[in-house]
Amino acid sequence: MNDISVPVHLLRRASGRDGEGSVQVHMDPLADPSLQIGTAKVFAVYGKGGIGKSTTSSNLSVAFSKLGKRVLQIGCDPKHDSTFTLTKKLMPTVIDALESVNFHAEELRTEDFVWQGYNGVMCVEAGGPPAGTGCGGYVVGQTVKLLKEHHLLDDTDVVIFDVLGDVVCGGFAAPLQHADRAVIVTANDFDSIFAMNRIVQAIGAKAKNYKVRLGGVVANRSNATDQIDRFNAQAGLKTLACFPDLDAIRRSRLKKATLFEMEDSPEVRAVQDEYLKLAARLFAGGEPFQAVPLKDRDLFDLLGYD
Repeated sequence: MNDISVPVHLLRRASGRDGEGSVQVHMDPLADPSLQIGTAKVFAVYGKGGIGKSTTSSNLSVAFSKLGKRVLQIGCDPKHDSTFTLTKKLMPTVIDALESVNFHAEELRTEDFVWQGYNGVMCVEAGGPPAGTGCGGYVVGQTVKLLKEHHLLDDTDVVIFDVLGDVVCGGFAAPLQHADRAVIVTANDFDSIFAMNRIVQAIGAKAKNYKVRLGGVVANRSNATDQIDRFNAQAGLKTLACFPDLDAIRRSRLKKATLFEMEDSPEVRAVQDEYLKLAARLFAGGEPFQAVPLKDRDLFDLLGYD
């Protein structure tokens, strides 16, 4: 098996660009045109692990496509399940494709790593290095570079990065270097909001030197939003859409389907409409949010912890 750990010469310690003390892969879209996405509107979806980012991303991708947009969804998780409701199965990753040609990227064909999903949404699973051996930021950079080399971004209107779990390292904050807006998915509970607060901090750090800005919050699996509303008011954020804890949403994942393929019912139609409104709102743009993260102690106090 090939060693896909990141070469030492690609690592650098940031002196301010990526946050104090961070060590990042030196694949900077500001410095390297081959890593610049181009004219597409780029959204990065973040949130606590298991909060429903892939469900949100896939349904949002379909909503954009229903609005007539040409959409590319990029899964940034080693378990490569971001797009399986669109493609109906787990697809090989960019890392798998590179490994199959002994990491000679010039030998890859488009069909080796790009797959067409439901309603024409194009799907890519970046994958990730084996545990403990490499940097996810390198994988994201290589994926964007491949897409550029194969001209797959030339006719794309919307790119969605579906990013794994909490922001805990510079590597998995790498999609923020490419995104126009970061959207945070959260539930109405302390752990999800704690993760959201850290993500706000990470986006703020990136926004100092990259174009990414906070696009807003998506409440998921939440029949109430009182805790989210309390945090938003304190931090300077706003909820763009709210998706309740519906069994139809859970079943859609089990059926390997998006919500736009589920049986017709008033509650399913309501969720579909909410996704279409969210897609239209995000594509229209608007002023970003200038959110300020809370200190941990203040967050505990705000949400009622002693």
